[in-house]
Amino acid sequence: MAEGAVTGAASDVNTAVNSTANAMAYLQDEIKPETDAMAPLNLGDLDLTTDEFILDEVDIHIQANLEDDLVKEALKTGVDLRQYSKQVEAELQRIEQASIKDYIKESQNIASLHNQITACDSILERMEGMLSGFQSDLSSISSEIQTLQQQSVSMNMRLKNRQAVRSHLSQLVDELVVPGAMIQVILESSVTEQVFLEQLHELNNKINFAKELSFRETLACSDIQDIVDRLKIKAVTKIREFILQKVYSFRKPMTNYQIPQNTLLKYRFFYQFLLANERTVAKEIRDEYVDTMSKIYYSYFKSYSGRLLKVQYEEVADKDDLMGVEDTAKKGFFSKPSLKSRNTIFTLGQRGAVLSPAELEGPILIPHTAQRGDSRYPYETLFRSQHYALLDNGCREFLFLSDFFMVAGNSALDLFNSVMGKTLSLFLKSMSTYVSDCYDSIAVFLCIHIVLRFRAITAKRAIPALDKYWEAVLELLWPRFELILEMNIQSIRNTDPQKLGVLDTRPHYITRRYAEFSSAIVSINQTFTSERTHALLGQLQVEVENFVLKMAAEFPSRRDQLIFLINNYDMMLNVLMERAADDSKEVEGFQQLLQARSQEFIEEILSSPFGGMIAFVKESEALMEKGQLDRLKNDEARITQLVRGFSSTWKQSVEALSQDVMRSFTNFKNGTGIIQGALTQLIQYYHGFHKVLSQPTFRSLAVRSELINLHHLMVEVKKHKPNF
Repeated sequence: MAEGAVTGAASDVNTAVNSTANAMAYLQDEIKPETDAMAPLNLGDLDLTTDEFILDEVDIHIQANLEDDLVKEALKTGVDLRQYSKQVEAELQRIEQASIKDYIKESQNIASLHNQITACDSILERMEGMLSGFQSDLSSISSEIQTLQQQSVSMNMRLKNRQAVRSHLSQLVDELVVPGAMIQVILESSVTEQVFLEQLHELNNKINFAKELSFRETLACSDIQDIVDRLKIKAVTKIREFILQKVYSFRKPMTNYQIPQNTLLKYRFFYQFLLANERTVAKEIRDEYVDTMSKIYYSYFKSYSGRLLKVQYEEVADKDDLMGVEDTAKKGFFSKPSLKSRNTIFTLGQRGAVLSPAELEGPILIPHTAQRGDSRYPYETLFRSQHYALLDNGCREFLFLSDFFMVAGNSALDLFNSVMGKTLSLFLKSMSTYVSDCYDSIAVFLCIHIVLRFRAITAKRAIPALDKYWEAVLELLWPRFELILEMNIQSIRNTDPQKLGVLDTRPHYITRRYAEFSSAIVSINQTFTSERTHALLGQLQVEVENFVLKMAAEFPSRRDQLIFLINNYDMMLNVLMERAADDSKEVEGFQQLLQARSQEFIEEILSSPFGGMIAFVKESEALMEKGQLDRLKNDEARITQLVRGFSSTWKQSVEALSQDVMRSFTNFKNGTGIIQGALTQLIQYYHGFHKVLSQPTFRSLAVRSELINLHHLMVEVKKHKPNF
């Protein structure tokens, strides 16, 4: 309502002001002429040359008036401007008089309007005061809000600072305070209880924290130092007694020391606590453990090794058991010995099974069980059992030392050597004693490969503790193996065929020794190939081949020499192929030798019954190549004799040849192959005989009709092929 009143009043005020302005303008115009008439025109102050009077502006004003529509209309119609001016002036006076009358008539309304305007002014004044008050209140509220915001930020900062301080102080207080429960557990509980281990961890943290505070010279540290030290002494005492008790329990007879070791591993933190807080006690425990276990391992392995030697074969190879030594009735190398009393020297037999995965990592031998069963074993079996026990215990011990005593790298190796050093030295000394008087090359070679496989196992388990020991053992075994092999090579080289007894075309026992030995070494050497071994075997093969040739030379006839060579080559080849690969150098070498000697023997046995025909065929083929076959044109009698002689005797000759071959060769399969080769060669020669007689030179001979048909001959020959 007030705003409507104010708006109406403002409208009335504007109307009244406009009317008043018009009336005042009229009165001034009425009075002005009189004044102008009365007052003389004074131009004294007028300066027509002044710069302030600008004619350009007058021109602009005139130009603007000329643009007015009324002025334009008047100028166009040619109105007299003076007359027109008077009319306008008269009109204005009339309007002015009318306006004055209206003003006088509305004077009361104007007075009322004045009063209303005055009232509105007072209302607006009051509203202005109220708004000013509101503005001042809002200003004060804004300043208060800013103050509160600043106080809030300040309080928030103080809160954060206090919380940060509180967290540090809480941690500090928690670390400094020694709870009564901890004191009670450390003093009264057994070290094997879980709660003791937990409180020991807490005590260790407090000890470390107290050390840290002492470096910072924190005064609160002195308040708990005495209590912490006493608890540490008590804990160290109880832990020392517990660990030493476990270590001493190892010394009891028939104790399985792995059980207390596993118990100690559960409490490995005990030693860590001692190492961090009482190094002298930690060193005492470590030294006591090393001394105890060193004696235990030494005593165990010394006793075990001694008992193992009691179940070794009583008869072992000596310096006279060499490949080239003469065989006697008293000492037969290849007579089948009783495994209870004597081990084989050059034959592998079942000895190679010790390298199979099942037996290599199988259970170790129990000496008293073997003695009770009157069992005997070759040295390599005892060696495997002894060293697998060493490998198993050594790996377990190395892992225990690394875990419990918290050592690694060279420190772990040094600690392991402190524990196992005496035992390893015992083994090396025992090995050195055995090797110095050993002439069983297969046993030594098997031991070498056992070590190579055990070394691979420890590498797979990532246990470097025994690496140096394996190298030391190999440095003992390799030279001895090479020495024994060289002794065998020299024995064959020095063999005198005339001192080896009665000559026999069957395989010689020395070549059989070589075949068995060579196949054994080659088969063992396949997994871990050694070039040194291949080189020595190559030397041995050369000497054996020379020996066979020397023995063959003792036979008077070439036929017996060939039978001897073929029997020996065939035997050596068959033995080698049982164990060695078909593409090995030894197999390939003897295959070539056997093939060459077999072909020569076939020619030899065919030369007796069919020598004339064979010679004629070879002679004729040579002349045919030169185109001189006519030189044999006059040999009709010879040809007739050959044709009729072959037709009448070939069946008997083939039968006799077959029986002779089968009697000459110990290997029936080899004999069968030679018979088949001989018959095949015979057919080829007879086919050549046919071919020669079919030439124009001999085509007119009547005896050609007596030739046996080749197909018929082949059918008949097949009947004489033995089947084995």
